[in-house]
Amino acid sequence: MRCGTRVPVKRCEQLAELAGLVLPGGESTTIGKLVMRYGLQDPIRELAASGKVLFGTCAGMILLARAISASDQFCFGLLDIEVTRNAFGRQRESFEADIAVPVLGGEPFCALFIRAPLVEKVGKKVQVLATYEGRVVAAPQGRVLVTSFHPELTTDLRLHRYFLSLAREAEEKGKDD
Repeated sequence: MRCGTRVPVKRCEQLAELAGLVLPGGESTTIGKLVMRYGLQDPIRELAASGKVLFGTCAGMILLARAISASDQFCFGLLDIEVTRNAFGRQRESFEADIAVPVLGGEPFCALFIRAPLVEKVGKKVQVLATYEGRVVAAPQGRVLVTSFHPELTTDLRLHRYFLSLAREAEEKGKDD
C-alpha cells in the first residue's frame, strides 16, 4: 500500500498491506479489549517487528508502552516507557499548550492534552522529542513514536509528516533488504 493512504484496520489480514499503523487517542481500556477480542495483539507486534512504523497518540501511547503504572491493563510493550493514565487530570482539566518539538523545526507545536498520559520512566533506547513542564510528552524508540497529546485534533500536520517520513524511510529500507 502506498505510504500516506489511510485505511481503517478491522481485520488482522489488513496489517500486511500497511506501511505503518496509527493507534489513535480514545479510551485505552476499550481499545485494548478490542485488540484482544479481534486477536490483533500478536499481528500488531509482528508488524512492528517487521520494521513497520507505529504512531500512538494519547491512548495509543498507553497501549504501546512497556508498562502502565498501577494497572494490569493490556499493553503491547513495544516502547520502553512506563506511563500513568490521566496524569494531567480528568476531562475538565484538558488544555492546550505550545511545546517545542525540535525535530519539527523552530515553531512551537500546539499540543492538545485531553485526559493525557504521562511518561514516568524512559528506557535507555528511548529518545525524548518533547517535554511539557519538564515531563516527557513525545518520544520515539526505533520505529515506534508516541505522544501524550492529540496531534490529530490540530491543523498542524508536522508530526504526521514526521511519522510519514519514518514510514517512507522504513519502506525504502525494506526495498533495499
